[in-house]
Amino acid sequence: MSLFRLTTCSVLAALSFSGCGFQMPGAFTVPEGMQRTYIQSADTFSLFYRALRTELQAAGVNVVDSIDDATAVFIIYHDNTGQRVLSVSARNVPTEYEVFYTIEYGLQSGNVSLLEVQDMTVTRDYTYDATLVLGKAKEEELMRNAIVEDLVRIVLKQISVQ
Repeated sequence: MSLFRLTTCSVLAALSFSGCGFQMPGAFTVPEGMQRTYIQSADTFSLFYRALRTELQAAGVNVVDSIDDATAVFIIYHDNTGQRVLSVSARNVPTEYEVFYTIEYGLQSGNVSLLEVQDMTVTRDYTYDATLVLGKAKEEELMRNAIVEDLVRIVLKQISVQ
């Protein structure tokens, strides 16, 4: 098949999918009233806040910096992360940790609640080896980032089904 035919077939397929309303699985659809959204949070530097802001903007939502300019307000009531010891060795040295991320949030448009207040905690655990401290610290960081990605994906899915 020639390059021209292959390109033409690809373009026609893309046009036919876009015309029929096809969406990639997991794609976020913006509900009415969220065109201009303000994210209210005590910590605008948290991993969750930054990831949510980025994903909303990628979905075409205009994330505004003032509540007065917003048609909707996404409120982050609670945003906390940390780790807990799950198990210790016979010498009382930690051998397994649990990384957690907890959020409590809601979405309002004027006096209408688009998403009731929800709370969610996602956890992951990993083994710890004192001889690999730097590697384990990086593993924890990557794990926490993956948890945040999961949380944002879940929240966006909840919003898009409203």
